[in-house]
Amino acid sequence: MFVVDATQTRPKRMPREVRERQMLDAAVAVFARRGYRAASMDEIAELAGASKPLVYLYLHSKEDLFSACIRREAEALISAVRGAVDRGAPADRRLWDGLRGFFAHTAAHPDGWAVLHCQARTHGEPFALEVAALRQQLVDVVTRLITETAEDGGCTAPLPETEVSGLAHALVGAAESLAGWSNERDGAASEQETAATLMNFAWSGLENLANGRRWAPVGA
Repeated sequence: MFVVDATQTRPKRMPREVRERQMLDAAVAVFARRGYRAASMDEIAELAGASKPLVYLYLHSKEDLFSACIRREAEALISAVRGAVDRGAPADRRLWDGLRGFFAHTAAHPDGWAVLHCQARTHGEPFALEVAALRQQLVDVVTRLITETAEDGGCTAPLPETEVSGLAHALVGAAESLAGWSNERDGAASEQETAATLMNFAWSGLENLANGRRWAPVGA
């Protein structure tokens, strides 16, 4: 008599972390394409190959799911930027590597960047607060790079904190704008070309500041 071993016929249960990652991947794609309000949990569940009740069981509400997507994509972007910077490299190389890390990640994950840069900012709290926290982390990284640039360049006097903070916010804002421009247009520039565009713009100013050369309006 042939006996079937039930343990061999029962399908293996997918680990929760794998299933949750699939749900988040699907959610990021749908939110990026549809926007937060138009995205449906039915579509997310179908794309993830899961039932809608299971999505709710793992990730609760649509708001919680969107927040989880923002946190995951933000952490991945910050890790990419920090991981690209060689702390032992010269100041200009550290800034260049950070910019390349940023643009390489946003180019490789356009849906994640669309969720962070476009969707999350248009729906108010708590989503805007999540993005603001990400932006502050990026500003903190750039602030440190600018300060180190001035020190490595032999700046005779420390740059005022308010000026460094303003420069860091301006550089992060420019990077965000360029990432959106690069990802949305046809025949997008490579991440290296995009990083070089911003590096050429920023480095001239930073190099002048590091060497005590400041711009002033004529007649001021």
